[in-house]
Amino acid sequence: MFRRTFWFSTGVAAGVWATTKVNRKLKQLTPEHLAVAATNKAIEAGHRLKDRAVGFAVDVRDNMARREAELEEALGIQDSPELPTPRRHTAIENTSKPKYIEPTVYWNNRNEDH
Repeated sequence: MFRRTFWFSTGVAAGVWATTKVNRKLKQLTPEHLAVAATNKAIEAGHRLKDRAVGFAVDVRDNMARREAELEEALGIQDSPELPTPRRHTAIENTSKPKYIEPTVYWNNRNEDH
């Protein structure tokens, strides 16, 4: 009698365990859950890509400054020369065209054709 009860309870426990696993897997395969999972992975990938891009930009900037310093030292340039002030030209207005054009008015009088 105890042997049958043991195997019956073992079968029930295995059935409950298998049903729970199947239900969890089915919930993971719903479209909403798949969309959330894909979004989270895309956000994580974007953060990793951003971090790599920022690190690359910092490395480029540091190496560029180091190389400029090497070139300035090799060429004997200590300070950057003064640049001339930029020239400003006044814009020429076209006075032949009006600034505002009146819109064409269309009357919706249906009786004028009759």
